[in-house]
Amino acid sequence: MDHACAKVAAINHNKFILLGDCPVFEIIQSGGWMMIPIIICSVLAAAISGERFWTLRTSQIAPANLLGQVWGWMKNNQLDSARIKELRENSPLGRVLAAGLMNSKHGRDIMKESIQEVASHEIHDMERYLNALGTIAAVAPLMGLLGTVIGMIKVFSEIMLAGTGQAGVLAGGISEALVTTAAGLAIAIPALICHRMLQRRVDEVVVFMEQESLKLVDVLHGEREVADGPENKQAIGA
Repeated sequence: MDHACAKVAAINHNKFILLGDCPVFEIIQSGGWMMIPIIICSVLAAAISGERFWTLRTSQIAPANLLGQVWGWMKNNQLDSARIKELRENSPLGRVLAAGLMNSKHGRDIMKESIQEVASHEIHDMERYLNALGTIAAVAPLMGLLGTVIGMIKVFSEIMLAGTGQAGVLAGGISEALVTTAAGLAIAIPALICHRMLQRRVDEVVVFMEQESLKLVDVLHGEREVADGPENKQAIGA
């Protein structure tokens, strides 16, 4: 053959084509009706992954200099209701810090409870659609396996009717079995990788938000002091 790396596959009507040159539509068609839910899963996985990677940008969820900005307002006596409203509209971390500031006069425990209440809501929003993405990663190879089983059932049915001498008749079922398996794995692998990456990103953001909110609680209740470093970006132990 001229193309040594191409693999020859049999399809319906005993035609042979090179997989490397096969149009996508013909490959999908050879997989049978099980390719429809597999394709739907691929579209959903791509949409969820793209939306979550865009939404869960660290600069938008938990800006690194946000707590330092609050320190500046506190030192300059500029922390009023307008600043708290601005902070609440800034980002999820801003809403967590704003909840703590609004309840800072009610004691440390009440302040921490208000922070935890808002933080739990923000974490729920950050994890939106991740369960669906994980489900797709788990279900896609199972649908591919189901397509394989259906294809092999067709193969054995044809063997019972026509015997083993009609290779062209059996090619359709074998093709369907192989294509659906490959398609299911091709969707499940990147979906699983994206799910793990996004879950890791959420975990890192949650840890950072927890650290920043604890610094705020400790400073407002006298257990820490605001550092005098550039732009007052962090707090140090008392």
